[in-house]
Amino acid sequence: MRRLCFVLVCSLAAFSVRPAPLRADSAPERLNVERYLDFEEVRDAQPSPDGSQVVYTRRWVNQLEDRWESSLWLVRADGSKNRFLVDGSDARWSPDGKRIAYLAEGEPKDTQIFVRWMDADGATSQITHVSEKPANLRWAPDGRSLAFTMPVPAEDTWKIELPKPPKGAKWTEAPRVVESLHYRQDRTGYYDDAWTHLFVVTADGGTPRQLTRGDWNVGARPEGLAFAIGLDWTPDGRHIVFDASRAPDADTRYRESQLYAVDVQSGDIRQITTWRGPWVDPVVSPDGKLLAFTGFEWTEQTYKADELWVVGFDGSGMRSLSAALDRDPQDLHWAPDGRSIYFTADDRGARNLYNAVLRGGVRQVTHGAQVLTLGSISRAGLAAGVRSAAQAPTDVVAFELGRPDRIEQLTRVNDDILGPVRLGEVEEIWYASNDGTRVQGWLVKPPGFDPSRQYPLILHIHGGPHAMYNVGFNFSFQNFAAHDYLVLYTNPRGSSGYGTAFGNAIDNDYPSVDYDDLMAGVQTVMGRGYVDLDRLYVTGVSGGGVLSSWIIGHTDLFAAAAVRAPVTNWMSFAGTTDIASWGFKRFSPPFWEDPRPWLDHSSVMYVDRVKTPTLLMTGELDLRTPIGQTEEYFAALKTLGVPAVMLRFKEEYHGTGSKPSNFMRTQLYLMSWFEKHTRGEGETRPALR
Repeated sequence: MRRLCFVLVCSLAAFSVRPAPLRADSAPERLNVERYLDFEEVRDAQPSPDGSQVVYTRRWVNQLEDRWESSLWLVRADGSKNRFLVDGSDARWSPDGKRIAYLAEGEPKDTQIFVRWMDADGATSQITHVSEKPANLRWAPDGRSLAFTMPVPAEDTWKIELPKPPKGAKWTEAPRVVESLHYRQDRTGYYDDAWTHLFVVTADGGTPRQLTRGDWNVGARPEGLAFAIGLDWTPDGRHIVFDASRAPDADTRYRESQLYAVDVQSGDIRQITTWRGPWVDPVVSPDGKLLAFTGFEWTEQTYKADELWVVGFDGSGMRSLSAALDRDPQDLHWAPDGRSIYFTADDRGARNLYNAVLRGGVRQVTHGAQVLTLGSISRAGLAAGVRSAAQAPTDVVAFELGRPDRIEQLTRVNDDILGPVRLGEVEEIWYASNDGTRVQGWLVKPPGFDPSRQYPLILHIHGGPHAMYNVGFNFSFQNFAAHDYLVLYTNPRGSSGYGTAFGNAIDNDYPSVDYDDLMAGVQTVMGRGYVDLDRLYVTGVSGGGVLSSWIIGHTDLFAAAAVRAPVTNWMSFAGTTDIASWGFKRFSPPFWEDPRPWLDHSSVMYVDRVKTPTLLMTGELDLRTPIGQTEEYFAALKTLGVPAVMLRFKEEYHGTGSKPSNFMRTQLYLMSWFEKHTRGEGETRPALR
């Protein structure tokens, strides 16, 4: 199941407040804002069918337009001849490897589908000229056409007869008619009155042909919102399988979707799965007889690890292949021989490649402290993807499936800016929580760390809550370290990557033991002797905002807090967030039957205990944890006389950093706020309560 909730883990927001003083043992340069503005990202590495080269998306900051731009680059499988190809993203190779299809800005407006020949001429054609945005490109097996999804405007069913306005009149725009529970989405805005459907278009261009129709959406929406759509062709090109929910009340069915097949010629649709659950991301086996996909049998519990499943194309023989693994499979790809399925899974902070054999058994293929995301596998068995590690930002990698211990790094897109920089050491730590539960975390130390000194400590809390901090490169944390902060980040109970029981420990009880786990981590690091106990700080965004606001209502340990994009009142949140079905499922029973669990877990109900100076930061456009949550908490703090400042970020949805300039502002304000607040001399350090 695609989990969304309010996950937002800060990874790139990193900027300097003032130059850190350099000591004799320091490197000549530390991470700063100028380097961030030149920072690049890579993603979506796709090997050619013969495995000779890899196309990937490269993102960079457009400093004039204050946004990220994307372009496609091409590199040989040995890492040579890395070069710019064309502006765009989401490239997919044709089955014969002679062309790529991709998305880019085109005519008449917005995103269109393009096809580029991969010979020396590089001829490129725009093959759609549609008024809505296409997405989710998939080549037909014969290479003659492409499948994609696109919104189809719905018919206006509520019409009223207004008098004709006078000539030249400027009347107010008509009201938005809302009939669905989920009618808007963070970072998208209000949904157009449309249904997403499946289309095919010839690879030479022409008028797209609509395959599916009706008042329902192609694409699973287990928690109400539209994200990536799982679809795949059968090898004979006669059918396309996809995930969706075609039930009339799909909008209010929490975590439910099914798999379907549509006949490409007739448009007839057949449902493949029947069990209740969030079944998503179907991938057809090379012989067309089986589908691999992910999900779990429906449950009311707040978290359950997904499993890898297979089912016959005719709907028979559905079974799980990975139940014993107890981790969330993703990036599914059939082995070229069709006998097994490769996938990645998060486990204890790392992400590696696994293989599930149809006859039974799962084995780990790659190992190590890395975050490996699989793009695709060539017919020749070359796997390509992107990889990150604690001191290495994402780069394109490739390896032969038969030699997974020999992963070749094909790009080094940030060596030019990070080469002269001395980064902070990242130490993995494990510690016992109050009840003995083992919890994993990491501590980022300043460059040239001296254990005889004392450093300020920032506790940084992830969002989700069912998400996972990982061992990948984190620009923000490294920049904090460059300014002589220790940064502690952990995966408390509720996090994914540790199994169903661990993730579900906060079921109907959020926050609860996650608070215990976080505080135990702080106490562990405090006991090492190099933490300045007068300069302890806490921050987090989204689910991290939930917990940071909860923490300051339960302890005065921290000299200052930065609460970012929080939920502070579960009752008012449920009906105002874009993930309303998720919001109304937080506690049982519903608040109209018993409001006590909803209020007992709302940090605003503990605001009278807060003494910690608090900075609140939220985007004014936030639809996930709407700014009203921040406003409620801020107003209560001010009423009680607690030092508090609210920052309302312009042109920002959830989080405060989709705009590059707001990434900068976020980090600048955080460090400036922390620098202002140190526990005074003679002030008693409080114990945890």
